[in-house]
Amino acid sequence: MNTLFILLADAPGGGIFSSPIILLVGMFIIMYFFMIRPQMKKQKEAKAFREALAKGDKVVTIGGVHGTILEITETNVLIQVESGKMRVDKAALSASNASSEQDIAQKKS
Repeated sequence: MNTLFILLADAPGGGIFSSPIILLVGMFIIMYFFMIRPQMKKQKEAKAFREALAKGDKVVTIGGVHGTILEITETNVLIQVESGKMRVDKAALSASNASSEQDIAQKKS
């Protein structure tokens, strides 16, 4: 700890605004804009998606299961899939747009 103060005192210009501190602040700013801020934006979009869910919406789970919402509760949803019904947690729904059967048929032809 004392060596840090000695190094700062010996640095040209000295004081609190020496280059190591400026470098650390710069690294934090870069990390904020390239890592923290985009993650917060993605979380906010996912939360808005989950709050906007309604009956009849076509959704895709994070496991890749496509279905249509039949019932919505506080923490989970009941979806109709091709082979029956399935109850999943809201967090398991992907915020990406669900492809409809017509879109899939158009891609095949």
